[in-house]
Amino acid sequence: LAALDSTRMQTALAQHFGVAQDRVTGCRTYGGHGETMAVFASTATVDGTPLLDLIGSDHLSTSDWQAIRKHIQQGGKRIIELRGRSSFQSPAHQSALMVKAAIDGQGYNWPSGAYVDNEKFEKIILAMETTLGPDGISWSMPEGTESELKELQSSYQHLCKLRDEVIAMGILPPLKNWSSANPNL
Repeated sequence: LAALDSTRMQTALAQHFGVAQDRVTGCRTYGGHGETMAVFASTATVDGTPLLDLIGSDHLSTSDWQAIRKHIQQGGKRIIELRGRSSFQSPAHQSALMVKAAIDGQGYNWPSGAYVDNEKFEKIILAMETTLGPDGISWSMPEGTESELKELQSSYQHLCKLRDEVIAMGILPPLKNWSSANPNL
């Protein structure tokens, strides 16, 4: 889903600036999916110009950027409202690209979900910067502005709340028991 959100960002920026989609690079969304995702403007460029240099300018007002961010964060919701159901074509296409990357090792250009358990994020699946290949997935912490990293932390906290609700329902075991259920956790 992070790839869908990131490509939605790329498309929205290309449309706003009237450039080909491949002229918009580095579009990244991290954390969860939906309204709590972290949209990273600091990683994106439009026709070679950093997006942060364009926000607040005559080319992209701050209010226009906020509208684009909202569009990105609520894109899946909008599809459901328009179609009456979720779409399957885009996730299916991205899934095929991910499988291809895992098989051929040629890479996958978008963030994807990864199991993260470190000093900042405990036992959670987050959209992160990832590398997919024949040996599996590896992830790294995204780099961004202080406010973007705070958004990622907020997204993580939202996902923890959801995870903990599922644990409270008895669907998942308590966190302390995860490694006994699966030694990779």
